Amino acid sequence: MPAPLRPLRAAGPGLSRSSCIRATAVLACPSPVRRTSTLSRVIRRRSSPSPVDDPLVKVPAAGAVDEGADSVGKAGGKGRPTPKRAEAEKQRRQAVRPPKDRKEAMRLQRERARQERQQRVEALRRGDERALPARDRGPVRKFVRDWVDSRWNLAELFLPMAVVVVVLSFVPVAAVQVGSIYVMFLMFVGIIIDAFITGARLRRILPARFPNEQRKGAVAYAVLRALQLRRLRLPAPQVPRGTKV
Repeated sequence: MPAPLRPLRAAGPGLSRSSCIRATAVLACPSPVRRTSTLSRVIRRRSSPSPVDDPLVKVPAAGAVDEGADSVGKAGGKGRPTPKRAEAEKQRRQAVRPPKDRKEAMRLQRERARQERQQRVEALRRGDERALPARDRGPVRKFVRDWVDSRWNLAELFLPMAVVVVVLSFVPVAAVQVGSIYVMFLMFVGIIIDAFITGARLRRILPARFPNEQRKGAVAYAVLRALQLRRLRLPAPQVPRGTKV
């Protein structure tokens, strides 16, 4: 707030009018030192006191802060410290590390192919629809697999009987060799009859079950699956024998 003006005495004979005006201006202007000191006092008054300087503000100790952080991390954290940037970059470089030479590149390629093949086989054994190849996908193919796996099929005995016939053909007895040939012939006839029955039943069932689905190749798919042993079928059977599908 500017200082009040002090009245000047009447100009005597030794003072001119210009001198009186200059003296009045000097008295009306406040001192810069006084203004600066007033402003500094206002700023200091409005600033908030530091927690360290204020004796009424309690600053938590370092151990208490660490314990609180630990409790929060245990309650909702991920349970492990966040890796440093250098460690994360090192792990990333190791994951995408290029091979040193062609031999190591071929080894890495074979290893990746083996892992992918193992993953596909495990997915096929589980019957995971996402990992199935295109020929095994769809509700029609799944129904055909379950329908074949729930039956006893004469065609699945073809491979064991073929091995038996080959073994008997090396026996130096004419009767045994001729008998093995007749057994193999009868086996072929039985497989053809079983495949015909399977195809006829599926051609009657599939249009009723899946009228709006693609059914092309479903009968051949069922016959080829029936020719395999149950333990060797992929995707693995999901239903036991005798189940009504």
